[in-house]
Amino acid sequence: MKPEIKKVQPEEGESADIVSENIERLKELFPDAFSEGGVKFDVLRQLLGDAAVLDEGEEKYGLNWHGKKKARQIALTPSTGALLPCPEESVNWDTTKNLFIEGDNLEVLKLLQKSYANKIKVIYIDPPYNTGKEFIYPDRFQENLDTYLRYTGQVDGEGLKISSNPEGSGRFHTNWLNMMYPRLKLARALMSQNGVIFISIDDNEVGNLREICDEIFGSSNFIGVFTVNSTPNARDYGHIGKMHEYVLFYAKNIEDCETYQLADEDKTFKYSDDIGGFNIHPLYNSNVAFNRSNRPNLYYPFYLDISKNVGPEFYEIQLEKCENCIEIYPPRSVKGDAEFVWRWGREKANKELNREIVGYKTGAGEYRIVQKMRHSSKIIRSLLTDKKYSTRRGTAEVEKLFGKKVFSFPKPIDLLKDLVSASTLEGDIILDIFAGSGSLGHAVFNQTVYDGEARRYIGIQLPEPCDSSSEAAKAGFLDICSLGRERLRLAGENINEKIDRGYKAFKLSSSNIHIWNPDLSNLEDSLLSHQEHLVVGRTKQDILYELLLKRGVDLSVPIESREVAGKTVYSIGYGVLFSCLDESINKDQVEEIGLGIVEWHRELAPSSDTHVFFRDSAFSDDVSKTNMAAILEQNGINHVRSL
Repeated sequence: MKPEIKKVQPEEGESADIVSENIERLKELFPDAFSEGGVKFDVLRQLLGDAAVLDEGEEKYGLNWHGKKKARQIALTPSTGALLPCPEESVNWDTTKNLFIEGDNLEVLKLLQKSYANKIKVIYIDPPYNTGKEFIYPDRFQENLDTYLRYTGQVDGEGLKISSNPEGSGRFHTNWLNMMYPRLKLARALMSQNGVIFISIDDNEVGNLREICDEIFGSSNFIGVFTVNSTPNARDYGHIGKMHEYVLFYAKNIEDCETYQLADEDKTFKYSDDIGGFNIHPLYNSNVAFNRSNRPNLYYPFYLDISKNVGPEFYEIQLEKCENCIEIYPPRSVKGDAEFVWRWGREKANKELNREIVGYKTGAGEYRIVQKMRHSSKIIRSLLTDKKYSTRRGTAEVEKLFGKKVFSFPKPIDLLKDLVSASTLEGDIILDIFAGSGSLGHAVFNQTVYDGEARRYIGIQLPEPCDSSSEAAKAGFLDICSLGRERLRLAGENINEKIDRGYKAFKLSSSNIHIWNPDLSNLEDSLLSHQEHLVVGRTKQDILYELLLKRGVDLSVPIESREVAGKTVYSIGYGVLFSCLDESINKDQVEEIGLGIVEWHRELAPSSDTHVFFRDSAFSDDVSKTNMAAILEQNGINHVRSL
């Protein structure tokens, strides 16, 4: 086959096609249920057996509302947008792995699918609480990218006002559900298999949120609800003084879910040995669900020698019968008379005899087998009552940073630190899709300083205008995004330790490539009218980051450049992608540029999946394009494309 540089196609400029991916997964599992004509639903029902419950119309359990079908479809519709890099609004652009993205989180979540699907360990959401007053989204904002571009003034069109969703509108809950549903669907797709999601909410929508989360994440993946003492002094109006909010806690897959204990700084130990301090806890399992009848291997005797002490107050034990020893079995339950069992089997117990498990005499004169509990940590509690979790604390933290009250009631750093600590380790990615003033990013910085575990933060925020009479506007912040970026910068400046305290800033916009963002109302003319396929005014960096995102590469990877034959060649992500975007490549430069890319490719980790991109208009003739493709393909680089 004759080597050629293929032009990029419109479908390559879209975000991940979730529908097609779902169909491919189903085909792998149930190939018999598919034919050339499509899905054979009767066969699929048979293959699913009893799990294929028929839809019984209105008489079924679940939450339904007007617009739910459309909300689901919106989540499945790909985006053709791009994220434009903003180094001038970033901190430590060349080295940071954190991201702060300005844009509609619905569109941005779609654009992140190729690069971050199944990679996000923790997602935190602090959405509008739907109190009937605060900002929800611009009118028709759930529709598509074009609405966002008009809202932000990037294209001409009618002005879009901001909705407050008043309770008397008749669509009070519907509007909120239609906004939340597709965002949660897309968020789940980004979560790693061991990942979790936290969602802050108050009692206006907590019931509806539970139901849509049960549907999207699965009720079996519900972990629990945190009750947060957000207002210790209560809001004294109406019929009840409200003091708390909630945080819903779900796993993507409860079987793979990984969480961690929090440091317990107030922990004290009653006892100590040559290893360190410890408290004691009975070795028997007090859960009556586990008993002698169903766990017989955990029911066996220990033998305690009262003549041999293992330090003060403790006695030597063994598993073999001995003279003058007391035989000790697990006790019976007080209620129900169930026979308890040990928490450890014989093999594990034998390894830790008189080291981590010992004999002990209770105040009532009974002998027990106890375990030494040494850890100075604890599982995060469902009741978060400390005053450090109050929203007033969050407001004070921002005021201290800026010197004025530029943002009201952000989440307090300690609340977010505890959520981060309980769910992440070194290298984990944390995503906040309603970033607001940047509280979560600030908390990630502080937690990294506290425990030395370097995590990565991605924040997404709509450029919601600041009220002209607000302190934020008076301080020069036109929108929430500019305030959030500044908060992260100031928070980083207050940290002396060497951590990643920067962020790459991006802004949502239309594609840099005409063919990927045509006028759908006049597609033929749109495609034929663009001899130059790249949007005028966009930079090479803009184009490189779009290629990176559309190819599914992490936005934090390095972009390096070299001069070859007087032209600039870029390597993205250690050779995952190469590009030369110069406006002209004459026939005498083709071989040198091609071989330069080949040599650089070999220096890095060679991959048969490497893509190389050129401007279509850069080549002087078709022969030059063919020669470039031949040089690259002969050296194992088979994906050569033109823009």
